[in-house]
Amino acid sequence: MEIPGGDPSRDKMQVKTIADALKVCRQSLVAAFAFSAVINLLMLVPPMYMIQMFDRVLSSGSISTLGFLTAIMAYLIGIMGVLEWVRSQILIKVSSRFDKLLSGRLYSVSMEQALYTGGRNAQGQPLQDLLGLRQFLTGTGLFAFFDAPWLPIYIAVMFIIHPVYGLVAVFASCLLVIIAVWNEKTTGPLLALANKDQIAATAKATKRLRNAEVIHAMGMHQAFRNQFIDQHNDVLLNQSAASEKAGFFVALSKTLRIFQQSLILGTGAYLAVNQEVTPGLMIAGSVLLGRALQPVDQIIGVWKQFAAARLQYSRLSEILEEAPLGENPMALPDPAGKVTFEQVVVVPPGARAPVTQIGSLELKSGITAVIGPSAAGKSTLVRALLGIWPLAKGVVRLDGADLHRWDREHVGRFIGYLPQDIELFEGSVAENISRFGGVDSEAVIDAAKVAGVHDMILSLPQGYDTDLTTYQLSAGQRQRVALARAVYGSPCLIVLDEPNSNLDEVGEASLATALVRLKESGANVLIVSHRKSILEVVDHIMVLAEGKVKMMGPRDNVLAKLSPKAANVTMMPASTNNKQ
Repeated sequence: MEIPGGDPSRDKMQVKTIADALKVCRQSLVAAFAFSAVINLLMLVPPMYMIQMFDRVLSSGSISTLGFLTAIMAYLIGIMGVLEWVRSQILIKVSSRFDKLLSGRLYSVSMEQALYTGGRNAQGQPLQDLLGLRQFLTGTGLFAFFDAPWLPIYIAVMFIIHPVYGLVAVFASCLLVIIAVWNEKTTGPLLALANKDQIAATAKATKRLRNAEVIHAMGMHQAFRNQFIDQHNDVLLNQSAASEKAGFFVALSKTLRIFQQSLILGTGAYLAVNQEVTPGLMIAGSVLLGRALQPVDQIIGVWKQFAAARLQYSRLSEILEEAPLGENPMALPDPAGKVTFEQVVVVPPGARAPVTQIGSLELKSGITAVIGPSAAGKSTLVRALLGIWPLAKGVVRLDGADLHRWDREHVGRFIGYLPQDIELFEGSVAENISRFGGVDSEAVIDAAKVAGVHDMILSLPQGYDTDLTTYQLSAGQRQRVALARAVYGSPCLIVLDEPNSNLDEVGEASLATALVRLKESGANVLIVSHRKSILEVVDHIMVLAEGKVKMMGPRDNVLAKLSPKAANVTMMPASTNNKQ
């Protein structure tokens, strides 16, 4: 079924905010609202039919009139059923389009959050919020909000029947609205707090689960389990308190609605005894009041879902406003790998003080080793060089252009990166090496040979097709496969952060051979390492201390200037397996 006012091609457009996404879906939402108007008008059919039965058919005894009125009623009720179905289909299509408009951008925003926080905020919460919001759009709770605006129409009809009916309807409606507002004021803060605590507890638990080996090895499980239980109990306490209060209001509203329907039936009987209304109007008044109050009663019943959807909407709006839609920079020619720093100052996300400060500096072609004591700012330099962290000041240029002005999908093909913490992804070895961009068998094998890992891969159960979802590589194997991924496609700029931290002697020899091949290919290679053995194949050395470049130049010149004590601080013996 085609959505009124829909244009499938618009689903691929970029939207900046949730409001923009709703504007795209506006025509469809207006159509759903229009259907709701007709549906609510047709809801008047049953009480009108009832009036005719009591006041016309029973008094006249006409079977033909009964048949005629019944046929009209069945026809109109059938139309109402079709419109109800169409309305639900519209909202399903709207929710799908809403999701398509935002899911891609929210995935990118989640990636940026994880990137700029070092993985601390990597729970995909925006995508979960989008799922919850989409489910609310397709749920029955939204229908109550569509139907509620037609309450005045029902009250107006009841005033037409008799002013007393209208006054009773106004009183009953006001009473339920007061209960709805009371419900919001009472349960809203508790639900918001419980939701916030739940997100924080889940994020903390997920992070700890990723470090299960450390927790198990050092007997930390029970302590973390107790912390989780305490946090989870706080969440349950707030949720239970909110649910208990919400349950009270739901029961109260339902009780009052049934009582008021019965009361208006008694009011109608009193008016009928005094011959101010007919018996048909007496029964119809009770039906009309029940229909008028039903949306308000439903809203109170689904208020918990509505409150959750409202929080999700708020969080998504905030995150999209904080991460404005990026520009599409003009395409630049393929880079050659020349890197320059211009008065760069890097402040890690969440910190205030700069960790790394680099003046005017150019990375010479060949292999440059970055050495220095722990916490000297080496990994921070790497993140600045790769554009992972935004700069507080200055600019990093690749071939003369600001690195942040390059199209990441384009320039990423010419950059190789081997991080300290190796992460291979679900898929085959070949897919991981090819960066999931489509497996080019020849290029994959070339990269594996350059990294010296071809023979090791062939020894795996399915070779290059070995599925890493089920097969567990050792730390050294992961590092060597990740090195092959870094050199895949012959990138012009390669950054290796502790590439030999998990390697044995054979792995180190393969790494040295790989570095020689990379140098011969003309790539600009930057290595961060604590191992002295790596210096045998480098051309230049950069010495970092306290976040600043203390020395830089040809390898032999720098090593000659370094005192033995300084060299021992900045480098470790070849046999030491240490991470920065």
